[in-house]
Amino acid sequence: MRYLGLKDKEGLIEEVIVYPLEIHKDERGFLIESLKNSWSEVFGEEKGFTQNYFSGTKSGVARDEDKWHVHPTKQEDRFVCVSGDIVVALFDPREESSTRGQLNLFMMGESNSDDNQFLLLIPKKVMHGFLVVSAKPAILTNFPTTLYDPAEEGRVEFKKAKAKFEDGQEFNWDIIRKEFGL
Repeated sequence: MRYLGLKDKEGLIEEVIVYPLEIHKDERGFLIESLKNSWSEVFGEEKGFTQNYFSGTKSGVARDEDKWHVHPTKQEDRFVCVSGDIVVALFDPREESSTRGQLNLFMMGESNSDDNQFLLLIPKKVMHGFLVVSAKPAILTNFPTTLYDPAEEGRVEFKKAKAKFEDGQEFNWDIIRKEFGL
């Protein structure tokens, strides 16, 4: 299985942005800048600040076990894994997209080296979900581009979306769990 990170620029779903985080360390610990208004690729008029939330998820747990999460009209997500490790899966169902039908898997979290920490911008209409692959729980923070709107909280069953891994198997979290020994 191929997991993408900060240095991977080829094979990304159209409009997905992998943006480097700024990490500052000294003898006291660390400080990570996770979103700044000067980062024009992921912040600006169309991608302003509206809210922030974070979630804690147990090891081996996927948020939505058999469904993709999708924002159908306006919301884009900006994910940062603050603690633990996750695999974020993205699937592009957009008919107008040059990457229609493509699946991307991103490895995010603290086991990535300092020079491979990133914010992942997920475009509207791109289906997504994540699975915690670290032994400890993971904390994911999101800076969505719109305020919570129930109309923007779509779910699509994996079987209906028909996303496939490179080897032709239909997407499901159990295949990734097996790779990580979960």
